Amino acid sequence: MAIPSGDRPARQPQKKFFHRKKFCRFCTDSNIKIDFKAPAILGNFVTERGKIMPRRITGNCASHQREMTVAIKRARTIAIMPFVTAEGR
Repeated sequence: MAIPSGDRPARQPQKKFFHRKKFCRFCTDSNIKIDFKAPAILGNFVTERGKIMPRRITGNCASHQREMTVAIKRARTIAIMPFVTAEGR
């Protein structure tokens, strides 16, 4: 049983989303350095569960994202940053 095309409800106009251009924080401000001994800076790029945020979310360029990942892993190894956070504690 085919529905005639004239009986379809009209489509609602879709809302347009505004996507702000992401920029690398380290390329724009040369005063900020990626250092494994600075957990305050590295903490901005880690989720509350302890995972490293991807580049598409943080907006870092490829070279700074690689540098950031290495710094976070070094900070975890020498116990400056946690590998995971305990849930419910």
